[in-house]
Amino acid sequence: MSDKSELLASLKIDRGDPPSNDGHSRVWMWGVLALLLIALIIGGTLVFGRDKAIEVRSAVALAASSGAAAGSVLDASGYVVARRQATVSAKITGKVTKVLIEEGQHVQAGEIMAELEDATESAQLNLSRARLEASRSELRQLQVQLDDAQRTLRRNRELAERKLVSQSLLDTSQAEAEALEAQLATARENVRVAQRQVDVSQRNLDETTVRAPFAGVVTVKAAQVGEIVSPLSAGGGYTRTGIGTIVDMDSLEIEVDVNENFINRVQSGQKTTATLNAYPEWKIPARVIAVIPTADRSKATIKVRVEILEKDARILPEMGVRVAFLGEEQPQGEKLEGVLVDAAAIKNDGGAKVVYLIRGDSVERRAVTTGIKRGERVQVTAGLSPGNRVALGPLDQLSDGSTIRIGE
Repeated sequence: MSDKSELLASLKIDRGDPPSNDGHSRVWMWGVLALLLIALIIGGTLVFGRDKAIEVRSAVALAASSGAAAGSVLDASGYVVARRQATVSAKITGKVTKVLIEEGQHVQAGEIMAELEDATESAQLNLSRARLEASRSELRQLQVQLDDAQRTLRRNRELAERKLVSQSLLDTSQAEAEALEAQLATARENVRVAQRQVDVSQRNLDETTVRAPFAGVVTVKAAQVGEIVSPLSAGGGYTRTGIGTIVDMDSLEIEVDVNENFINRVQSGQKTTATLNAYPEWKIPARVIAVIPTADRSKATIKVRVEILEKDARILPEMGVRVAFLGEEQPQGEKLEGVLVDAAAIKNDGGAKVVYLIRGDSVERRAVTTGIKRGERVQVTAGLSPGNRVALGPLDQLSDGSTIRIGE
């Protein structure tokens, strides 16, 4: 029996407490905390390290031998505009009977562009001429009557001196002559009024013919035969306000918007080079006409007018153009070496000239050798290559290896 009891006892399952795992839990918890601490350190480094980066402006070094660009102190975009253009309309309301223009047609000053229906104006002119003729006929008739009355008056005076007629007859003759003189003066005034009415009617008739106000090229043909045109219409419905648009090609110029931060580089009379977007290899000589003395608040720009010195049929209104404002004129035959950089990129450090070359998100301090100055740019003969990007400022806060970010 004892053997069986021992055997059964050996088969019982021990339901006591499992062995403790506290050591493993503590290791796992410390590992998680260490990972969180490392993440916080890395995030703080990124965030606070970025805040310490210095914001700088930048510029690119240009090859000094790059032609017109080497002498440019500022580049700006704009458009070709016509200083003299007009949408030609009739002075009166009427139906168009003839349109004698087409787009691209050259017209001379006074040339007929269109004609309006003129039946009413012609009839009014004929009526005014008839009234003028009637007034002139009445004037001639009164003149004859006055001449006869004056002859009678002279004869009666002679007879009255000889006591052959009465004084009352003489007075009657004189009154008739004076009355006819007054009627004649009124008739002369009526003739002048009738003549002026004829002139007005003739002008109304002339206004049915639309003429070019100046010589130019037709850019828009707005009206067709049968349409109604009116200078007072707002253009709605079936009424046109104009016959067409004429542009004086000799008045073409360029308008560019220059950022107000750089307007100090532009002055009246300054030489420029214009390049049309349609002809990028064609450099057009030009010069500044005027800097408009007001700024555009919404764009922070100032409008500059530029005169085109070389007229050409390829230059058309509303073409896009890029203008390079030139600095001091380069002597003929002189060929610059090295590169040109903005003068603001060069720092005088104890007598040495240095720049801060941008390398990714940091800068490299580099000594350079400078040459002549061209407007707002300086020639660098050693230390830089074309295409290098350099920092413009604030240079006093930079040192070799400083962390930076490029600003606007």
